[in-house]
Amino acid sequence: MGKEFLIVSKEILPDYYDKVIEARNLLNEGKVKGVSEAVKMVGISRSTYYKYKDFVFTPSENSMGRKALISVMLAHKKGALSEVLNYISSVNGNILTINQNIPINNVASVIISMDISETTITIEEIIVALKKFDFVKSAKLVAME
Repeated sequence: MGKEFLIVSKEILPDYYDKVIEARNLLNEGKVKGVSEAVKMVGISRSTYYKYKDFVFTPSENSMGRKALISVMLAHKKGALSEVLNYISSVNGNILTINQNIPINNVASVIISMDISETTITIEEIIVALKKFDFVKSAKLVAME
């Protein structure tokens, strides 16, 4: 069974969730040199940051649930990326960008951003389906807005 997502008002959540997002934003915007500096600025521990950084996201106001960033590790096999892209297209996902690194130890890292506003299944179901391809070594949701 895959992960399930909720939309929850941050008013009822502990403040460290918001601080994890704040720390990640500082890092992404290059306002700090590293995680230690970011967590110190926002007032949380490094362990709190690492525990929640891959699970807490903020939606943008005008595109909630419309874009997703996924990370896929693919076996170095001819046509593997094409099959992944064809699958995403088959569920009405619209690919926005693709960043593929060269294979190291016969595995290539691929980051895909996509518009999921018209998909026929949830992003969670897409991730689960991708993991079923024998050439997909791992697949995970990196971010969503």
